[in-house]
Amino acid sequence: MAASTTSTEAEDGSVTSGFWALTLGSIGVVFGDIGTSPLYAFREAVASATEGQPVSRIIVLGVLSLILWALLIVVTAKYVLLLLRADNKGEGGTLSLMALGQRALGRRSIFLLALGVVGASMFIGDSMITPAISVLSAVEGLKLAAPALEHYVVPLTVFILVVLFSVQSKGTALVASAFGPVMVVWFLSLAVMGLVHISDDPSVLAAINPYYAIEFLLSHGTIGLVTLGAVFLAVTGGEALYADLGHFGRKPIQSAWVFFVLPSLLINYFGQGALVLADPAAIENSFYRMVPDVLLLPLVGLATAATVIASQAVITGAYSLVRQAVQLGLLPRFEVCYTSETHAGQIYLPRVNRLLLIGVMLLVLLFRTSSNLASAYGIAVSMTMVVDGIMGFVVIWKLWNFRAATAAALIIPLVVVDMAFFSANLLKLLEGAWVPLLFGAAMAVIIWTWRRGSAILILKTRKTEVPLEDLVASLEKRPPHVVKGTAVFLTSDPAFVPTALLHNLKHNKVLHEHNVILTIETAQTPRVDSAERVRMERISEKFSKVKLRYGFMESPNVPKALAIARKLGWQFDIMSTSFFVSRRSLKPSSQSGMPLWQDHLFIALTRSANDATDYFQIPTGRVVEVGTQVII
Repeated sequence: MAASTTSTEAEDGSVTSGFWALTLGSIGVVFGDIGTSPLYAFREAVASATEGQPVSRIIVLGVLSLILWALLIVVTAKYVLLLLRADNKGEGGTLSLMALGQRALGRRSIFLLALGVVGASMFIGDSMITPAISVLSAVEGLKLAAPALEHYVVPLTVFILVVLFSVQSKGTALVASAFGPVMVVWFLSLAVMGLVHISDDPSVLAAINPYYAIEFLLSHGTIGLVTLGAVFLAVTGGEALYADLGHFGRKPIQSAWVFFVLPSLLINYFGQGALVLADPAAIENSFYRMVPDVLLLPLVGLATAATVIASQAVITGAYSLVRQAVQLGLLPRFEVCYTSETHAGQIYLPRVNRLLLIGVMLLVLLFRTSSNLASAYGIAVSMTMVVDGIMGFVVIWKLWNFRAATAAALIIPLVVVDMAFFSANLLKLLEGAWVPLLFGAAMAVIIWTWRRGSAILILKTRKTEVPLEDLVASLEKRPPHVVKGTAVFLTSDPAFVPTALLHNLKHNKVLHEHNVILTIETAQTPRVDSAERVRMERISEKFSKVKLRYGFMESPNVPKALAIARKLGWQFDIMSTSFFVSRRSLKPSSQSGMPLWQDHLFIALTRSANDATDYFQIPTGRVVEVGTQVII
């Protein structure tokens, strides 16, 4: 991300210059997706309403009224005014909301976990569709500027996307610094284009009246519901306001939306509506028809830049979400590369990047036009919004201490609206909406398999484990040969003897003079204060327990944490310290509790996990790996 701050600074906007910098940054990053919706949302909604018939005044006013009130209810009321206040120590997003809800309940909730998994899975599906439809819709402007270039739209889109994904490993700091100014120009252009064309038919402003939206839905039956699914394209990206809360803060995001982004979007949509009322043939591409031919190519260039920015925002959002999922134990460890020395949020996940690129390429080559791809868009975002609303009810009720009836009265109308949009998008299931559902289902199966397999693996190994206290007492009575130095044994359960320690005693028949049982724990908060990072407990003269706590937005760094432990009284020399890590070799079993296919999937996920040494940033020259075979 281009900008970052502490949650308190971001929320309070205590420093004026910092507040405006964050507001500019939020315009560049947070609103890229929803800000490029005018490229296709109005056009697709009207096309759904007409079904090939001539465009009528009632259709234009009905669609505009639906877009207006969708932006006001779904984005402004639900996300900007309500959910932005549900921050988990300054952080937002589906997984952050899930962790906040579990903390509010005071226990781990399977229901909230399932909702979080569904929301996260759908976000990954959205991360593939957004770059494809956004860049395609921008490049399609070439067909108007030069019809002979129509055959180059898909190849040029593929080229732009390949370049975009290829530069991710270089970091986004330099490019991100230009996001804000470019998007300010984009939104100003949207507003100017809209203002110029509203005069084509000023009566279009009548669509502000919600009567036109309600009357359209009631009089058009199934077509009205199908149109509602297309109208939802205007609010896709609204969930990004909440997901990027930790990067920019509540007040900068709220200010940017209410005073700049929302007015620009509405003015442009009404300008498109007035243009189509004056010239119904303009619906073919109502956005690009708003400018004269001489400005068409510059607008295509600006639109392409804006869609690349929108794509970049969801790509980095996917990186952050996957890292959160890993920290929360929902996915195996992925390699995380840091692309900035100053902003911890700027990360790059090579494997996730490759999977996203493959998914985006398949979508572009399969659907080939933004109109075709529009059918696949929306269902993932609408499902995420439903999930956010349900989890938001838990937070309002339990954490904000509202009465259940009050919380329900506040959130249920918003969830009903989200459900209406989700139902409308389900009607497009056979036209392409199955794509994000397929991506999301695959992601959910992977998360479910990892959680279930990990639980079974713990139960299997628990049967052969020895309580740590029993071993320490036994070694005090009959001590083995003691060697100098410190041995650190990584384990997920400090109550039992780490496998590496047992094997070291069994095969090497030695014990170090200082032995540390090290556990790394992920908290239900985005970050953990450095004062709470390390907890030490002395068991005996030769044994100690050390627990390192990290938030789900942080990346564990064992050497740095141990430096904090040194200040707390643990004297050690990194050059005389050995880290012992267990490496399990898994074999499938017919009695594992999972189907055989799931056994193989879990084993594949385990093998693909990033090495613990690299993930915890332990010096490789100080690591001893001990292998064991486990039949699951």
